[in-house]
Amino acid sequence: MALASLLNTKCSIKAYTFPLCVSLIPNISSSLFSSLCRGHPFSSPPGAPPVPKKVPFTVTAHGRTWQDPYHWMSDTNDHDLSEYLSRENSYAESFMADTHHLQRKLFCEMTSRMPTTISTPPERWGPWLYYQYIPEGKEYPVLCRKLDTERSGWVNTFLHYARRGFESEECLLDWNQIAEQYGYVHVGTCRISPDHNFLAYTLDITGHERFMLQIKDLRSGCTISKLAVDGVVSLAWAQDGNTLFYTVSDDNQRPYRVLCRKLGFHDMEDVPVFTESDSSYCVDITSTKDGKFITVNSNSRTSSEIYLIDAANPLDGLCRIRERVHGVQYFVEHHYGLFYVLTNAPLTENKDFSDGNYYLATSRVEDIQLANWQNVIVPGEDISIQDMDIFHGHLVLSINKKGSPTFCSIKLPINVGYKEQVEIENLNPWYFPLPANPCSVIPGSNHDFMSSVYRVVVSSLVMPDMIVDYDMSRHLYSIVQQDEVRNVSGNLPAYNLDTVFSQKDEENIQNFESQRWKDFSSIYHCERKEVVSRDGVRIPLTILCSQKSWQKGLSPGVLHGYGAYGETLEKSWCADHMSLLDRGWVLAFADVRGGGGGDSSWHKSGSGLHKKNSVYDFGSCAKYLVDEGYVHRDRLGAIGYSAGCLVVGATINMYPTLFCAAILKVPFLDICNTLLDPNLPLTLLDYEEFGNPWIQSQFESILRWEFGKLQNGWLKYEKVHVLNVLVQSF
Repeated sequence: MALASLLNTKCSIKAYTFPLCVSLIPNISSSLFSSLCRGHPFSSPPGAPPVPKKVPFTVTAHGRTWQDPYHWMSDTNDHDLSEYLSRENSYAESFMADTHHLQRKLFCEMTSRMPTTISTPPERWGPWLYYQYIPEGKEYPVLCRKLDTERSGWVNTFLHYARRGFESEECLLDWNQIAEQYGYVHVGTCRISPDHNFLAYTLDITGHERFMLQIKDLRSGCTISKLAVDGVVSLAWAQDGNTLFYTVSDDNQRPYRVLCRKLGFHDMEDVPVFTESDSSYCVDITSTKDGKFITVNSNSRTSSEIYLIDAANPLDGLCRIRERVHGVQYFVEHHYGLFYVLTNAPLTENKDFSDGNYYLATSRVEDIQLANWQNVIVPGEDISIQDMDIFHGHLVLSINKKGSPTFCSIKLPINVGYKEQVEIENLNPWYFPLPANPCSVIPGSNHDFMSSVYRVVVSSLVMPDMIVDYDMSRHLYSIVQQDEVRNVSGNLPAYNLDTVFSQKDEENIQNFESQRWKDFSSIYHCERKEVVSRDGVRIPLTILCSQKSWQKGLSPGVLHGYGAYGETLEKSWCADHMSLLDRGWVLAFADVRGGGGGDSSWHKSGSGLHKKNSVYDFGSCAKYLVDEGYVHRDRLGAIGYSAGCLVVGATINMYPTLFCAAILKVPFLDICNTLLDPNLPLTLLDYEEFGNPWIQSQFESILRWEFGKLQNGWLKYEKVHVLNVLVQSF
C-alpha cells in the first residue's frame, strides 16, 4: 500500500491529487489463489450457499423490459442486506475452512518479508526536510520535518531554535493518535502553506469516504477546531499563507464548488468562488508549481476548462483561459511570465496531431485568453507526451517512447521564438537513465520549484521500489533508497543481478559505473509478449514466473486486467507475489484497450462504443497463456479491481470455460442497470467512458459486450467458480 504524500505536491499536472508512491507498507493481499489449484481440490462446504431474496422490480428502456430482482440491494440500510452479507461471509469461511493452515502459512511468509523499519528519505522543500515513518509497534505513519541547517543558514537556524527550543524533529501529523481517538482514520488530501506555518488536511473518521477539513497551526501545534468543514476534496493555498481555497462535494460525491477561507477572520463566512452546474464535470483546485497562480479545473472524462486566480491577490476574481470544447483537454503551468500548456486541442496545420495526442504550447500571461497559443513541442515519431512538471531551470516531460514509459528534462527557458513546431529531440533533452527491463516510473512530490533534482520511484515486477534522484543540471542520478525484502527463499542473494541501462548515450552519464539497478531477475523471469486480438491488434501481455518452480503446461496462473479511464495496469514490485511464484504460479498482466497505452487512441479504442475490444483483448490474452503452455488450461484464474471487474466479468460471460476462478475487488458490475440510474454517485461522469444507456445505440452496445454471446443475458456458472471479494479500497 502506497503512502500518500502529505505535502503541497505538484507531481502530476493531469492527475492533480497524485500520491507520492513510496512503498512504505507492503500490500498484504487477501487474494490467495493457491488453494484453487486443481491439485488441491476444495472439500465440500457444509450446506448450500445462501440465496438472497428476490423482490420484483421492472426496468424499461428503449422498448425493452426486464426484471432486476436484486434491485433492493441498492438500499444499503436494508436490514435484510446486512443479514444476507453476514450469511455470505459465514459460508465463505466454511467454504475455505480447509485452507486455514495454508492461509496462516502464507500470511507468515508475507509478513516476514516486511522491512524492519519503514520510512521515506527526507525531501527538501524550502528551509525544511520533510519525511514520514511508521513508529515501531504502530500501524499508521507519522509526518515529520526538520530544519535543513545546510540550506537555511545559521542565523535562521538559531532564530528557529530560539522560538521553538532545540528539538531536532517536529511531528506534524500522527495518524496513530487520530486512530486511537476515533477507531478509524483515513487522511485524504494534505497541503502545507507556502510559509510552512499551517497544515491543511482532510480527514475521514467514519469510513464513508466523506472528508472533513482540518487546519493545524504548526507554530503552536494546535488544530483550529472552529474551521472544520464537511465534504472537502481538494485544497490550495494562496501566497500569503493565510488564504485557503477548497472544493466541496454535492450529495452525489461530485466536487462541484470552490470556496475561499481567510485564516484569522473567524467571523467571516467562507466566500464562494466558483460553482460547476454541469453534473458531468468535477472541480479540482491546485496551484502552479511556483505558487504564482491558483487553477480551478473543471473536468469531465474527456474535456476540461480552467480558471486562473492570482495567488498574490486571491480575492480579485477568476479568469477563464478557454471555453470548454468537447474532447479537448488542457493543463497549465507557469514559468516567469509564460504559461506552458499541455493540450490535445487539434492542430489544423499538422494532421498528425489532430487525433487527441498531447503537445506543448506556450503563451505569455497577458495573452493566455487569445485564440492562438504558440506551439513549442510536438512529440515526434513513436513518442507521446503523458504529463509535465516545471522547475526554475528545467521542464520535465513524462513520455511514452516506443511503448515504454520514460522521463526527460529540457533546460529552461525554451527559445519561444520558433516559428515552426519543434520536436522534443531538437531541444537537447536529457532522458533519465532507467532499467532495461519493463518498469513503472512514478513521480515523487517534487515540491521545490527552485530545485534542480527530480525524484521518482522506479519499480518493476522483479525489482523492489527504488527512490531515485535525477540531477537535471549535472546529468547525474543517485539511488536514494530501495525497499528492503527480508527472508528471501533459497540461498541466492536478494539482489544478485545488475540490469543494464536503456539509455543509449551512456557517455553522458557521469556516474554510470557507480549507480546500477539491482533486482530479482535471476530468481524470477519477466517477459513482455504481444498477443494478437480478435481484430488483429497486438495487445501487450507481461508474464512473470519463477525460473525454478514454473512448469510448462502444468502451472496455475492468474491474469490481471483493468482497461478503463486510460489508466495503465499496475505492474510494480509486490513482495507478496513471491509466495505464489515460488509455488510455480504464473502472474500475467494484460494491457487491454481502454487502459493506458502509447497514446490516447489506446484508451479511445476500448471505451464507449468500442468497449467490447477490452473484452476481446482480455480473452485473447487468457487463451494465449493456455495455448502457449504458460498455464494449465484448468488452472487459470482472473483478477479485476473496480472498473476492471467489468472486463473480467464480461470475458467470463463471453468465454465461460476459459477461467476456473475469478476474484473481483470492489467490483463495478451490472453496468447497464447502474448507468440507467442518473441519481447514483458519479454515474453521469461515466457516460463518456462506458456509454450512455439512454442512447439506444450505446444501450445495445453495452448489452452486447456485458453479456457476451449469451442470448438470455445471464451466465449459468458450471465450471467457473467466482469469488466476489469486497475489500476496503486504500
